Amino acid sequence: MTVVTANADTPVLLDLPPLDAARFARIEDKVAALLRTRCDVVAMQGEALLPLEACIRSAVRPGSTALNIITGPYGETFGGWLRSCGAKVVTISAPFTGAVSPQQVADALREYPEIDFVSLVHAEAATGNTNPVAEIGAVVRAHGALLMLDAVASVGAEPLLTDEWGVDLCVIGGQKALAGPAGVSAVSVSARAWERIAANEQAPRRSYLSLLDWKERWIDGGRTALPHAPAQLEMLALEQAVDRIEAEGLDVVIRRHRAAAAAVRAGVRALGGPTPYVIRDEDAAPAATTLRAPTDLDAREVVTAALVADASVPLQAAAGALAKEMIRVNHYGRAADRGVVLASLAALAAGLRALGAETDEGAAAVAAGAAWDEVVAAR
Repeated sequence: MTVVTANADTPVLLDLPPLDAARFARIEDKVAALLRTRCDVVAMQGEALLPLEACIRSAVRPGSTALNIITGPYGETFGGWLRSCGAKVVTISAPFTGAVSPQQVADALREYPEIDFVSLVHAEAATGNTNPVAEIGAVVRAHGALLMLDAVASVGAEPLLTDEWGVDLCVIGGQKALAGPAGVSAVSVSARAWERIAANEQAPRRSYLSLLDWKERWIDGGRTALPHAPAQLEMLALEQAVDRIEAEGLDVVIRRHRAAAAAVRAGVRALGGPTPYVIRDEDAAPAATTLRAPTDLDAREVVTAALVADASVPLQAAAGALAKEMIRVNHYGRAADRGVVLASLAALAAGLRALGAETDEGAAAVAAGAAWDEVVAAR
């Protein structure tokens, strides 16, 4: 193996020995353990939108009825895919300031008993909210529909019990709380989901979107021969990310993310000016906190000014229609760190002051530190 360096901090691996089928399968098994599932796991060679679209196009038949739950931009994307598959789409849209309730899901299933597929995002990093998957999963399971879950922003940041919650298709990526690569992703597929996919004549075949190709050419063959050349660097990076989670302890990693979210929310409330965009603490995602900018300020200008004060902090303005009002603090992965949270609050305070707003940076630091300590102590 040859190691060269792109810069002082970024080693690049070259001349690696081939990633064989046995190693590929072991990495999938590690992901399955992380997802708390005994179902098949397929590691797909692309960003998580690949398995998300593959799940919908594989499991949704023309003429069927699907329930799409929208609590952020990814839910909106799913609706377009579902319609392009020829499904009738029933939509639940929750305000981006909160979560969808299990009762809303139960009401929709009661009104449309023909629903046989439900798509849900666990946590939306873009809007900072998280949904009660355990309770929603119980409702969907009782109805008999398949449940597809986008867990890209939740895996490693909050509990994810795929089998216990009745999730049939669970998609993850490595780039957020796992602090891993974006170029590889994975999906767990239940036996019920495989049956539905096999029965769907429109399911992709001989396609990059085909889950059936993976099943027939990889899983059914005992995972002894890879169907194509794997994305070697990304797969090894994913393995290292999962190994690092195991070494630190999943519970510890989840606690770090919860502490980061609690600290940001408490710190911002004490700071003055911005307010948490997600109203209830229990609806707030541990991976990212969204803030509502003061009414007289543009969120983009606040973020720009904050990054002038400290360019290293994980602050950004929202995209699209929310760009003027929403500030996002991305405290996932290695950024779920007390020092990073305090630095983010200090930069935010500096940015607000530069724009003429009054803040109490000292009170914010004290409140954030106390909130962090409280979460860490509550084991």
